[in-house]
Amino acid sequence: MIDVVHQINAVERRVGSRTLAAGEARVVTVSQTYHASLDDVWDACTNPERIPRWFLPVSGELRLGGRYQLEGNAGGTVERCEPPHSFAATWEFGGEVSWIEVRLTAEADDRTRFQLEHVAHVDDQRWAQFGPGAVGVGWDMGLMGLALHLSSGADVTAEGAAWVVSEAGRRFATLSSERWCAASIAAGTAEADAWAAAQRTTAFYTGIPEPQSQP
Repeated sequence: MIDVVHQINAVERRVGSRTLAAGEARVVTVSQTYHASLDDVWDACTNPERIPRWFLPVSGELRLGGRYQLEGNAGGTVERCEPPHSFAATWEFGGEVSWIEVRLTAEADDRTRFQLEHVAHVDDQRWAQFGPGAVGVGWDMGLMGLALHLSSGADVTAEGAAWVVSEAGRRFATLSSERWCAASIAAGTAEADAWAAAQRTTAFYTGIPEPQSQP
């Protein structure tokens, strides 16, 4: 389905923080450059007929001030929309509210840089337990789906659902979790704490029990 290592290496991951009116928040940033035009990437990210082909079925009104709902996942309100460069929305799931912002930047050779920030008020206990990989691995899978869709135009979700639980899919989740661990350490998290959180995240996404120690 996809070259796991190539896709993992194609993504840039960062962990940071931001002060909001309600207090300190964590920021997880993921980005990748695609061999696709700015308009094509924008359409893939905002067209309700294309989003289910690489991400999840979506309902509602994808417009400024509109409410959206991703099937089996988050919903929210579109708070800003500046086509074809950026949009921002609330990300409401499990009784909690966080925020996402997508920015697209045209690059040379008809390529487009996709960047997503996920900003969340995360209590210290939950962050210590799972770290940035809790949402980061999921976004990595989303960027992979977008890469496959942009390269073919096809609906990749049916095949992707089976792939996620395959050996290759578990390998992808493991490598993604390890990269988010590295990003967390680069942001100042103690290495032992970051690794322990990554082990728990990997176990969640793969169903493989946590190893007893760092290899």
